Amino acid sequence: MAQLDQVLEGAVSNQDAPFLVAMTGNAAGTTWAGAAGERSAGQSATVDTVFRIFSMTKAVGSLAAMILMDRGQLSADATVESILPEFGELKLLDGFGPDGPRLRAPRVKATVRHLATHTSGLVYEFWNEDMPRYMAASGAVSILSGLTASMNYPLQFEPGTRWDYGIGIDWLGRVVEKVSGQRIDAYCRDEIFEPLGMRDTAFEVEPHMAARLAQVGIRGEDGRFSEYPLAPPSSPEFYGMGHALYSTAPDYMRFLRMVINGGTLDGTRIVSAAGLASMLTNQIGDTPIGVLKSVVPPLSADAEFFPGRRKSHSMAFMRFEEDVPGMRQAGSQAWAGVLNSHYWFDPKSDVIGLLMTQSLPFAEPRFMVTYEAFERAAYRHAQANHA
Repeated sequence: MAQLDQVLEGAVSNQDAPFLVAMTGNAAGTTWAGAAGERSAGQSATVDTVFRIFSMTKAVGSLAAMILMDRGQLSADATVESILPEFGELKLLDGFGPDGPRLRAPRVKATVRHLATHTSGLVYEFWNEDMPRYMAASGAVSILSGLTASMNYPLQFEPGTRWDYGIGIDWLGRVVEKVSGQRIDAYCRDEIFEPLGMRDTAFEVEPHMAARLAQVGIRGEDGRFSEYPLAPPSSPEFYGMGHALYSTAPDYMRFLRMVINGGTLDGTRIVSAAGLASMLTNQIGDTPIGVLKSVVPPLSADAEFFPGRRKSHSMAFMRFEEDVPGMRQAGSQAWAGVLNSHYWFDPKSDVIGLLMTQSLPFAEPRFMVTYEAFERAAYRHAQANHA
């Protein structure tokens, strides 16, 4: 246990992160929790610190859709435009000419599965150089604006032909709203948060959460962190399931324990075991997972998890298809939020890990060194407990 604490304390002392909150767990419960540093000036980080979890939201959006699939109300192979006709109006960006962006109709109709697996053709502007160029030329607004108009990103490739990271889960959230007849915040509250006892997870900073909300830090040229105001927009025109949630490590641990327990937690079933198993299978075959090449280095480094190892994508997570010695095993799944809130779960080893802060740039090398040290210590801790 001391070793896990040492990883956190050492990383904060070295300014590899402004502060850290971390947890390990398994199907049965939490096995360790710790915190180091100050989440804001004069306020120590605590295990119940509230985070802007950004892309950790995506797995919740995928589960929301999976619940509808489990009930026979939604098919992964349904075309998106058959549910949301406005999706059929999206064009594919086919390069740039003297008059600006060239757009054409895509030849393949994107499906719900494409949205969930980042194979729809929709790509973020932070890791794709054509998107900022398109946005500057067209006046398009970012998905982080919370404006309905921000949904109209053009596709960058034909659906199903490649993996690239983008706003598919935001569209998936709109699919859930249309099929369920509920706004996504109400749906997630009723179907996921309240049944799982996730009382500190919400689309707005609720009054009981406000005092625990952490400050965001960005690394400057001097190597030190300074405050950087970044948050999902409050009361937006729509809540994007790619980024909109606030949560805590204990709440997200409950979510991941439900996943590793086959769709149930503490006697409450969220989705059938078969539905959960389907959600976790490789959905993209041999389609390679590439490097997220940063277009905005102050906000993100180039991001690639376990370079050279085989990876795929399930309906909710990046999936690892081979063992990493001393760390996660094949079948493990993971993702992260842009402010360096990271998680993984390993069904074979029965290990769950969360390592969370609020810092930029995302996936900077010195943070990723800390993440590896934490994961290795988590497995040593798990092995010691099983001995």
